[in-house]
Amino acid sequence: MKNLTLYFLLFLIYSFMGWFMEVMLTFVKQHKFVNRGFLIGPYCPIYGVGCLFIVLLLNKYMSSPVVLFFMAIVICSILEYITSYLMEKIFHARWWDYSDKKFNLNGRICLETMIPFGILGCLIIYLVNPFYVRILETIPSTLLNIMAIILFICFLTDNIISFNVVTSLKNEIRAAERDQTEEITKRIKEVLNKRSILHKRLVKAFPNLKTSKELLLDIQKRVNDALDKINK
Repeated sequence: MKNLTLYFLLFLIYSFMGWFMEVMLTFVKQHKFVNRGFLIGPYCPIYGVGCLFIVLLLNKYMSSPVVLFFMAIVICSILEYITSYLMEKIFHARWWDYSDKKFNLNGRICLETMIPFGILGCLIIYLVNPFYVRILETIPSTLLNIMAIILFICFLTDNIISFNVVTSLKNEIRAAERDQTEEITKRIKEVLNKRSILHKRLVKAFPNLKTSKELLLDIQKRVNDALDKINK
């Protein structure tokens, strides 16, 4: 029970760190605050899951930083690819797209993000995780459990609310995809921006969101452009 509580709190800590990193990167690029991520609260669960995988699976490679670096890349890249694939299949939308980046795989992962994964993995194992574990272990078990229960309730509530918001987005996508148009995503964003603040937040959090149909149209256009160049 203590280990379960510890891992859950570590998951939330790393999810918050990932959210904070995303927010800061966006702030540097756009000079404004954007609440990044699928959920309303200040956390991105994909980072929490990725860091926990690194902690649980890669501790045995502590004596070999090079192996640890590449294993962290493998684990995080697989996680990002699977997450992108499942979210696209479930919600009929691509939440992030690296198609314009060099050395990408189906637009879901790319070399530009893989290298930081390796660096972050090493930092987690050698510095960050030991630091947070020491802090959490100084907190009495009863207080730690109470904290975990309260945070779990908040996290679960956030998931339920966010899922309902994204489900409404899925319904908008289905309605828009019935039309033969190349501006499906633009139309969806216009509709969502007229709805609640939670819908508006989602549009801002994922500015590069594309529907599955729009992705297909993009691929078809690239193929046609390539064929035109060959024929010329």
